[in-house]
Amino acid sequence: MSFAAFKMMHWATGIEHCASGFITHSSADSTPKIPPITADDIDSDWTTSTKPIGPVPNLITAAANVLEVYIVRIQEEASPSLAHKAAAEPKGGGAVLAGVSGASLELVCHDRLHGNVESLEVLPNGATDGGRRRDSIILTFRDAKISVLEFDESICGLRTSSMHCFEGSDWVHLRRGREFFPRGPLVKVDPLGRCAAVLAYGLQMIVLKAAEASTGLTAPAEDSTFRAAAASRIESSYIVGLRDLDMKHVKDFIFIHGYIEPVVVILHEHELTWAGRVAWKHHTCMVSALSVNTTLKQHPLIWSAMNLPHDAYKLLAVPSPIGGVLVIGANTIHYHSQSASCHLGLNNFAVPADGSQEMPRSGFTTELDAATATWLTNDVAVFSSKSGELLLLTLVYDGRVVQRLELMKSRASVLTSDITTIGSSFFFLGSRLGDSLLVQYYSGIGAPTLNHGVKEEVGDIESDAPSMKRLRRSPSDALQDLITSEELTFYGTGPNNAQIAQKNFTFAVRDSLLNIGPLKDFSYGMRINGDPSATGVAKQSNYELVSCMLFWPWKKWCSHSTSKINPPRYNNSSVYTSFYSLHGLFKYLESLPGCKGIWTVYHKNLRSDSSKGVADEDEYHAYLIISLENRTMVLQTANNLEEVTENVDYYVQGTTVAAGNLFGRGLEVLEEISPFAGRRRRVIQVFARGARILDGAFMTQDLSLKSSNTEMNVASDGATVSSVSIADPYVLLRMTDGSIQLLVGDPYTCSVSVINPPVSENSDKLVLACTLYHDKGPEPWIRKTSTDAWLSTGIGEAIDGADGSTHDHGDVYCVLCYDNGDLEIFDVPNFNSIFLVDKFVSGRSHILDTFFHGAANNHINLTNKYSEDIGQVRKEANHSIKVVELSMQRWDSEHNRPFLLGILSDGTILCYHAYIYEVSDNASKTEGVVSSQNSVNLSNANASRLRNLRFVRVPLDTYAKEETPSGVCSQRITVFKNVGGLQGFFLSGSRPMWFMMFRERLRMHPQGCDGPIVAFTVLHNVNCNHGFICITSEGALKICQLPALSYDNYWPVQKIGLKGTPHQVTYFAEKNLYPVIVSVPVLKPLNQVLSSLVDQEVGNQFEHDNINMEGTYPMEEFEVRIMEPEKINGPWQTRATIPMQSSEHALTVRVVTLFNTTAQRNETLLAIGTAYVQGEDVAARGRILLYSVERISDNIQVKVTEVYSKELKGAISALASLQGHLLLASGPKIILHKWTGSELNGVAFHDVPPLYVVSLNIVKNFILLGDIHKSIYFLSWKEQGSQLNLLAKDFGSLDCLATEFLIDGSTLSLTVSDDQKNVQIFYYAPKVSESWKGQKLLSRAEFHVGAHITKFLRLQLLPTSADRTMPGSDKTNRFALLFGTLEGSIGCIAPLEELTFRRLQSLQKKLVDSVCHVAGLNPRSFRHFHSNGKAHRPGPDSIVDCELLVHFEMLALEDQLEIANQIGTTRMQIMSNLNDLSVATNFLLC
Repeated sequence: MSFAAFKMMHWATGIEHCASGFITHSSADSTPKIPPITADDIDSDWTTSTKPIGPVPNLITAAANVLEVYIVRIQEEASPSLAHKAAAEPKGGGAVLAGVSGASLELVCHDRLHGNVESLEVLPNGATDGGRRRDSIILTFRDAKISVLEFDESICGLRTSSMHCFEGSDWVHLRRGREFFPRGPLVKVDPLGRCAAVLAYGLQMIVLKAAEASTGLTAPAEDSTFRAAAASRIESSYIVGLRDLDMKHVKDFIFIHGYIEPVVVILHEHELTWAGRVAWKHHTCMVSALSVNTTLKQHPLIWSAMNLPHDAYKLLAVPSPIGGVLVIGANTIHYHSQSASCHLGLNNFAVPADGSQEMPRSGFTTELDAATATWLTNDVAVFSSKSGELLLLTLVYDGRVVQRLELMKSRASVLTSDITTIGSSFFFLGSRLGDSLLVQYYSGIGAPTLNHGVKEEVGDIESDAPSMKRLRRSPSDALQDLITSEELTFYGTGPNNAQIAQKNFTFAVRDSLLNIGPLKDFSYGMRINGDPSATGVAKQSNYELVSCMLFWPWKKWCSHSTSKINPPRYNNSSVYTSFYSLHGLFKYLESLPGCKGIWTVYHKNLRSDSSKGVADEDEYHAYLIISLENRTMVLQTANNLEEVTENVDYYVQGTTVAAGNLFGRGLEVLEEISPFAGRRRRVIQVFARGARILDGAFMTQDLSLKSSNTEMNVASDGATVSSVSIADPYVLLRMTDGSIQLLVGDPYTCSVSVINPPVSENSDKLVLACTLYHDKGPEPWIRKTSTDAWLSTGIGEAIDGADGSTHDHGDVYCVLCYDNGDLEIFDVPNFNSIFLVDKFVSGRSHILDTFFHGAANNHINLTNKYSEDIGQVRKEANHSIKVVELSMQRWDSEHNRPFLLGILSDGTILCYHAYIYEVSDNASKTEGVVSSQNSVNLSNANASRLRNLRFVRVPLDTYAKEETPSGVCSQRITVFKNVGGLQGFFLSGSRPMWFMMFRERLRMHPQGCDGPIVAFTVLHNVNCNHGFICITSEGALKICQLPALSYDNYWPVQKIGLKGTPHQVTYFAEKNLYPVIVSVPVLKPLNQVLSSLVDQEVGNQFEHDNINMEGTYPMEEFEVRIMEPEKINGPWQTRATIPMQSSEHALTVRVVTLFNTTAQRNETLLAIGTAYVQGEDVAARGRILLYSVERISDNIQVKVTEVYSKELKGAISALASLQGHLLLASGPKIILHKWTGSELNGVAFHDVPPLYVVSLNIVKNFILLGDIHKSIYFLSWKEQGSQLNLLAKDFGSLDCLATEFLIDGSTLSLTVSDDQKNVQIFYYAPKVSESWKGQKLLSRAEFHVGAHITKFLRLQLLPTSADRTMPGSDKTNRFALLFGTLEGSIGCIAPLEELTFRRLQSLQKKLVDSVCHVAGLNPRSFRHFHSNGKAHRPGPDSIVDCELLVHFEMLALEDQLEIANQIGTTRMQIMSNLNDLSVATNFLLC
């Protein structure tokens, strides 16, 4: 392997930073809320107060390099007048709190940055303009980069308003000779938005002055339609050297409230101390308040406070009207202002300063190191401690003088990495160790408090419709929670300590964001319902990824039901990150070769009259229609599938093009007019030359279809129906001659008439793809885009019916795409053109109405203007790409926006998301750009066109194109509204794909377990509840249900609770078992712990009196559990447990194959390496354990027998099997043993001098050893002389985390990851002079990943189309490395051929300048090797970054052709290389 590609497959989910601010809307804007629904009161204690919530700001989160912006959607408590309407809607949210029954997070922006976010803050707009300006986001990146982002409504995304970089030769003096800084730049903002400050290089404070509203930067001149309500921006910046102010060691700083000028308080340590000197020097910190004058650039000291404890690390500004600052330490909390101060001790380690008065103490013992905090009210702050407890700190004050601090326990939840308040009723707990939570809180006299003895029910949080968590009483001592409390997510209150707080708070978890990190270890095993006979691509879907997640070291359960995942307050979970095969409930016995399509239809008569109140989504399907090559089958689906083809009036003599229902859903008004209207539902069946309307099994109308294009009819035998789109009561037909016809249904007569739209008669353009879009709901969304009047009218008004009632009729639109690549939207049935897109096939990042804006004046185009002269070859390539299928869909919700999908002839999928941008009245309109089909005058056209409608393109990273675009099925897109409670699109073809809609984003999940799928439809009946039917390319009909997994993630996930911390997992392939190292915390008497140390001859550390101390001490007990998945998405069963001895830690577990020299056969054993952890004064030792694992006759129970155990010097940190021998890393040695059946006898050893071996990897007789500090060693084993020889090593200093071999044919490379988030690839070349005669490993590539890689897994690359078209090429022995990170991301490093690498590298260099990067970050700079200030010789640039290459597919077609031509290749070749790489690395996704 000389060249490789780096590709992310699952992005980081552990949230490290969060903040709130008005990013997408201003505080003065009215915040739309979800229509109120009815919620049942669970408890009479819950408050039903309707206190107004007020405007709710956005939530901004950062997980490694992933930046996301959310809107908080609120569900209000239903009023009695709306109770009848809400009764028919699905309930969500949970109990009512402060008039709110639920809240959810809706995604607005998702950006992957070329750099990890070091700190995040929101620059507020201030109060000078009445809150009409929006806030901005300030991000900082290493070493001193600052980016200011604002939301641009015209592109529905973030754009960079300013960048500030203080790196390079011009700013090298700021480093003061240092090369490395332990902390990245830290940003803080003034509460009134007057300025911001960034602490960089330890002692350099960069002050960013905010622009005033009257003199702020304006929008670009060409952007004349930019909204007046601009966001906060930065005007200028300057640097303040804190060393000049006699500040040496700055720990934190913050802006405080209540001053005319910005005042920054800095926490710094004027004289360092350490643990050994605390008894003599313990109060070494101080705070200094500086008044910042950004105009004169002066910063005088106005007050300071001395004698703060050395462990103070964080500042928290107290809101107005109190003001001041809280100084947070590990053992104390101090309050300081210009006029008052007070403090509070938290434990026995809190000591007052010399000569001071006795320190007040809290009523319980706690620690606040590594805590996060935010304000709930102006005098109550919530702290999240390192143990997961939520503590409430109350400031008891009189006027502006704080008299004392009072601390009380509140709840327990996840370990938080950051916390922020959202408005006046919500706060967000961001966690990189568990799921992040959106919590609603309510304070006041009416807030309920739980009595001491009350025990309440705990509910579950659903991924998309969270229910409010019931609260449970928590013991006052957190350690007792280890053994007395059941699994909780967010649970109750202890007794209020003599009611010390004036306010009572009620909490409710409203939503959660899933996190799968940090990934410590993972294994690759066979799923429970895998098909052993599967071959090729389908075989890969038999496997799943089982990983260990490190959480808080206290035992808690995780919900076994993955459709309801509790936000984890636990330390553990195994995670499936593969897509399960959709296991069929049963299979239809008859093979159906040549299937063209399948459809399920409803019929009201199948349900009894008592089912009138049943919701539409709960109605059973009546018939299944299967279109074969030359006939049609009809099956009844009431209970089982029964063929009724001969007993119905369906057209069965030929193929069916489409089938569906008419006169049913959305026509509720008819049921009020006539009691029999519910039985008016009809079935429409469309075939090649006609259509039939059926009432159940009986035909009521037969239609014959003829093409409207007479010219085509003369030349051919008559056009037939090619594709069909149904939107009740309309049916759109596309004919094979490129014309369209519309079938219009009459709901009163239940008949259908044929209309030839004028667009088909008057146009010389052929229609290549078409679809109908039904804009349903209480407020049709598309109507908002046609005029500006909707902004001033009430949102949420229902549409009035003819009888004065309200109903959800909605509007129907026709979307057409022509042979010249244009897309046009018409209203139905008038067919007036209301939206036109020029060259839709180009796939531009944003599309809008060409009628108003023109193709050349598209001011939101982020790339360069298209070249006039593209070249004849590229023009021909452009014309050869056509749109072959369209679909537009919006699901029933007020805030849902439509998605538009288009499939191109080359396999590309264009996915667009609609949004609204109000165009100003003085916006110029391009003259002469008027649709030829629009026959109305210009004034009417202006009034009816969708002038405010725009679409933004959504990237589809994980999708691999079809190899044969024209092929397996005519219509590949199927919309589903309830499959297992989910909604979205399903894409049929050779690589089937689910597009599931969550939080206004599409989650893509491939389904490759059954190979290519030629037909798909939903099914809901007695035996298959909200399932689906699919037909494979072999003709097998499968009836399936989706597994109950969490699909709101990059990969589907299931979490399994272990009641402990998993450390390592491996897969026992022969028995289909998973041995897992688990540690469980236990409370042991302190006497027993100290006595054990005395027994180990270290009693001289303790005095005799101390041994009789009372109390308990938490310790970890290790065990190895043999686990097995019992059923799909169910709990795992522990088949056997191997306990460790006292103070013994299991470090590694592996399944090894050893050659029994006595019996002369191979034996597969379970090997465990341990270490005794007894303190630094006891010599390290460990044990090697070998176990045989056998299944008992019932094949359920597992028998584990110890076959060998031996204690060795040094910890057994790694082990592996090497050609029938057992290789151990024992302390400073690696020892090779042979197995006699009863003994392990050493045959070879080598002193490589490692400090601590973290990994051992074996390929044939080669050994790769990774050390915690000494990088990697490359050894070989020679059995002839029983020798372990050191071939070469890396002479550099590297803190290794994981290692693995990378194989590319006959080339062997060595891969290592380090603690600086880098990956290096080495190779062994003894004939090269730079290798020092083979002693030194040479660098082949280096790359900065931006995440800590903890595990590599070597997997074979899948075959691609290029491999099959090149006979004789040896590409079977090629492997990629799948890796997991502590940040919750998963990716791979795959080998590349040199020609492909050179081509993609040239493309990568071009994309650096051709693509607009979010936050202005340079991708090449981000991927440079980070050496932590150590001397490092740069290695070869031999890895391409697929995170940058994916931007090529998002470029417009003309830009793709231009860039491909500039680097000397073709667009087709580049797309083929990228697609082959995606296919080859789809280990678990295909």
